[in-house]
Amino acid sequence: MAHIDYYFATISPYTYFATDELEKIADKHKATITYKPLDIVALFGRTGGVPPKDRHPNRIAYRAQDLVRRAERLELPFNVKPAFWPTNMAPSSYAIIAAQNAGTGDVGALCRAFLKACWSEEKDIAQDDVIKDCLSQTGFDPSLADSGLLTGAETYARNLEDAVNANVFGAPFYVVNGEGFWGQDRLVDLDWHLSK
Repeated sequence: MAHIDYYFATISPYTYFATDELEKIADKHKATITYKPLDIVALFGRTGGVPPKDRHPNRIAYRAQDLVRRAERLELPFNVKPAFWPTNMAPSSYAIIAAQNAGTGDVGALCRAFLKACWSEEKDIAQDDVIKDCLSQTGFDPSLADSGLLTGAETYARNLEDAVNANVFGAPFYVVNGEGFWGQDRLVDLDWHLSK
């Protein structure tokens, strides 16, 4: 059975645009997924990337245009300048790690709930009430937000190291047996790869 290591950031718009396609592909190929939320800004610093705010104006303008176009094509509600972006990714990431460890709900749906809260609902996913609401919506005990903080912090830091060692440099990024696929637009390639 194939296994997918899924590296992502809970504030990444391109991760938001991936919707539930990864889970559909995994289900189709009977593949398992390990969700590995990470600090995308730290990853950029470790792998030669540049945070969006520090990019050349041409790149910033193109990114804004591309985000709007992609959201329209996918028919997803989207705010190109959300009220709470960027925000601290760690609290939502710790909740995902705790939820995955608990194994009692839909982790993919939880990831999508955080992304939707950030990119279309004008919510700050670093806030405890938002985190608990996302946990509750997706079948998890909201008290997970208060538990496993040390484990969450350790795993979150390890996910960054794992990403660097797996040649990951952006989000979303999918790794299967050492082969990487970067971006939600590469999900079709991941599907093809798992079909071989």
